[in-house]
Amino acid sequence: MASSTVRTVFEKGTSAFNAHDVDAMAETMTDDVSTRAPGGTELSGKQAVKAFYKSWIDAFPDAHVDIKAVHVLDDVAVEEGVFTGTHRATLKSPGGDLPATGRNVSVEYIQVLRFRGDRVASFHLVFDRAEMLEQLGLAPSPEAMAASGRRGEAAAQPIQPH
Repeated sequence: MASSTVRTVFEKGTSAFNAHDVDAMAETMTDDVSTRAPGGTELSGKQAVKAFYKSWIDAFPDAHVDIKAVHVLDDVAVEEGVFTGTHRATLKSPGGDLPATGRNVSVEYIQVLRFRGDRVASFHLVFDRAEMLEQLGLAPSPEAMAASGRRGEAAAQPIQPH
């Protein structure tokens, strides 16, 4: 596949996400598309993947990705970006639902997209969940743990949404 086709489809999907148009985003996917993401998320099928991205847009109504770089080689695109948004509604995930906190997040991520023909066949999203949970106020920051003298204790305690 030509790298120009991969780049064009990638840009269409990114624009659709930023416009909060999950239907247009789904048009860039194969019917058997799959997604892997932090927290044990593994989904397959266009409707499941569409619902995954919709859950982020629903939870962060001002969700936006700022692409810092895209590297294309054959049928693979590697995206480096920053996700920003305000957590205004419940974020649904396989690891449990996170009720709205009203807090802003700015989280760097890397996503590997594999293409088949002129469609995305898979997404593999990687981001620092702990950092996001810290920004949402659902996990203590390393600074807060150090200040309280609880350096090793927090690691043994499960993170519970408020």
